[in-house]
Amino acid sequence: MSSLIRPEDKVDPSEELVELDPDVFSHPIRRDILHLCVVHYLDCQRQGSANTKTRGEVRGSGRKIRPQKGSGRARLGDAQSPMLRGGGVAFGPKPRDFATKLNRKVIQMGMRVALSARVKEQSLRVVRSLEWPGYKTKELGDRIEELGWWRTLFVTGLDEVPDGLARASSNLPMVDTVTAASLDVYHTLKWPRLVLDLSAVEWFERTLGRSEVPPRDYKH
Repeated sequence: MSSLIRPEDKVDPSEELVELDPDVFSHPIRRDILHLCVVHYLDCQRQGSANTKTRGEVRGSGRKIRPQKGSGRARLGDAQSPMLRGGGVAFGPKPRDFATKLNRKVIQMGMRVALSARVKEQSLRVVRSLEWPGYKTKELGDRIEELGWWRTLFVTGLDEVPDGLARASSNLPMVDTVTAASLDVYHTLKWPRLVLDLSAVEWFERTLGRSEVPPRDYKH
């Protein structure tokens, strides 16, 4: 287990071990489930606001441009015809909802698979707490540089991200913070490294695994 705050002398947080629920953090890797969850998330993010005007919505008169016969030229109706410049669009896009549906149990399995993949890749870290003393961006940046935790997503199991970490990391590139309740499969896979506090571990085990999670035990 690591520590975001610089530990005191003669204290090595790496000697502390936290036991993870194998049902949540050691699930068999299912690429098909991950694909379903990522596509579902990206579909739901689409705005679907593209809009074009049909010939009935384009401004202008409905008068026939020229007589049907006698001119020797092609027959035309009004100026809103899709064949003419400035006319309507035939079969153009209209606002619509691109969101797709996915069963809740499939999404939960996707989170278990994504977290297990992070553990297998050794790109998941656990800390006691994400509380950060102070609001200085430079101090937090120096500590992240010391730990090598750039391009990291910090996840807390609390209702809100600790104020000190949220304010100090707001101007840091390649670093973001999120609560466990709002974390999704897409961002779990997108970020190269995840750092969870103990409350986030308990939240995932309680939500994705057993309903009752005992207090965390530490092994030295």
